[in-house]
Amino acid sequence: MAELSTLARPYAKAAFESAVHASDLQGWADSLATAATVTQQASVIRLLNSPSSTSARQAEAVIEICGDALSEACQNFIVILSENRRITLLPQISQQFEIMKANREKAVDVDIASAQVLDAGQQKMLADALSEKLERKVNMQVSLDKSLLGGAVIRAGDTVIDGSIRGRLTKLAESFNS
Repeated sequence: MAELSTLARPYAKAAFESAVHASDLQGWADSLATAATVTQQASVIRLLNSPSSTSARQAEAVIEICGDALSEACQNFIVILSENRRITLLPQISQQFEIMKANREKAVDVDIASAQVLDAGQQKMLADALSEKLERKVNMQVSLDKSLLGGAVIRAGDTVIDGSIRGRLTKLAESFNS
């Protein structure tokens, strides 16, 4: 859906610039995530796709459902999106906002699938090594993957580090076959 992300980009950039100006990156990120979740609910999707629903009613409904989770600036942003018939882009806007936020904060989300439970010391050692290698602050999510024979698979954005035994065996087999 490259087209949706292209349409969402200027709105995400505008929201990001507003958040930076207000020194409220996390507040905007939370508000956009909440609004994006709301717009993905079946009843709200029906309202947003209804030809009889006005843009004002759509914005009002989303703002009302979100309640106190939205700042006044974010509420105004949703009204503008609705007036431009772009309120359905909120999930893509939120996603792009998060990417811009992570780039500004020099942070990266890292998913680690491990064959064994990692204790706090191992997690800290791994986080420190990844921070140094990626030159960013690392936000780790560790999960147990019983399908791995041993080791771990690390995913940071589009970078994958396969330190699993299966991955090492595959590399060894490829080197013998070449």
